[in-house]
Amino acid sequence: MSALNPPFRADHVGSLLRPQEILEARASYDGPEFDPIHFKAKPDALKKVEDKLVLEAIAIQERAGLKSITDGDIRRRSWYADFMTQLGGIYITFGHEVVFRSGAGTTRPTPQINVGGKVVWPEGGVEVEAFKFLKAHTKHTPKIMLPTPLQAHAYGGYFSKTGYPDEAEYWSDLIDAYHKELNALRAAGCTYVQIDECSLIKICDPSFLKMFREQGKDPEKLKAFYVDILSRVAKGKPEGMTLAMHICRGNSRGHWTTEGEYEEISDVLFTELGYDAYFLEYDSPHAGDFKPLRHATSTNKTIVLGLVTSKAPQLESKDELKRRIEEATKYVPLDRLCLSPQCGFASSKFGNPVTQADQDKKLRLVAETAAEVWGD
Repeated sequence: MSALNPPFRADHVGSLLRPQEILEARASYDGPEFDPIHFKAKPDALKKVEDKLVLEAIAIQERAGLKSITDGDIRRRSWYADFMTQLGGIYITFGHEVVFRSGAGTTRPTPQINVGGKVVWPEGGVEVEAFKFLKAHTKHTPKIMLPTPLQAHAYGGYFSKTGYPDEAEYWSDLIDAYHKELNALRAAGCTYVQIDECSLIKICDPSFLKMFREQGKDPEKLKAFYVDILSRVAKGKPEGMTLAMHICRGNSRGHWTTEGEYEEISDVLFTELGYDAYFLEYDSPHAGDFKPLRHATSTNKTIVLGLVTSKAPQLESKDELKRRIEEATKYVPLDRLCLSPQCGFASSKFGNPVTQADQDKKLRLVAETAAEVWGD
């Protein structure tokens, strides 16, 4: 990692607030929020709106001073559903409930992955055309975000595999689809991909450990399973591509699902998984301190500190950000650290309770603080 290669000193997770225009354009296409989600082709009118607003998303990032440019998830209903449902056989329903934490806490239906047929990577790829559009309209480094293949396991494995009596075959086909997608992206010129992962972090949360045990699952076996799947995905990384992982604690309209420090997974993150960089959420005391980063000391992994919250409008101070970056250098050298918001600003089309102005100020804050700390 350097000032010229990803991840950058000032980086970001990727999603941006959706303009009202895209919400209106998608309203009839998406249907009600908790209806089953199946893949369907987009009408040309929706694609035109997307293209226009992706250009605006690019401009927002470039004005902020970022070198890592995404399409803001403008083309997606959510961070995972649009990608997963384009892999043949997968559709999404809603049923089980989980508490999304906030000051008060709220309960909403959670997604259930259903596999009614064989997983098949679509010829030409899922994100390849979106990447080509992005690459053609920015002078900086385009980044593509892909959802974790473990999304079905985010709440302990609530998913139907009627198309696969043999579960091992399902995971083999799914990982193969990810490898084909990574290679197709690289062939199109992509050098920067981020996997958004939200299952492994639940091993750090006592409430989820309790839930897993009540489901009859052994948390240590689950952890080993998660590590195996994520490692197998990373082994398909093409030459010349930076593969990053964002460890997400949940991000739904300012709420989150998972708490707990990284200690329980930090060893495997930095020594067993084959990813080049990790975006870690450190915007809240719920994440604990930087001590778990000590496991990265003897590796060449880059740590992107998510110190700026995307969940609330209050703007962090540069002095506090600099103090926390300095604190992290007790465990990881400064030249292997970067700065970012802790998550995207809109993991679903509904977005977090911040304004466009709040979002822009936070992105500029990241870029300005990074320039003052690293001088890049």
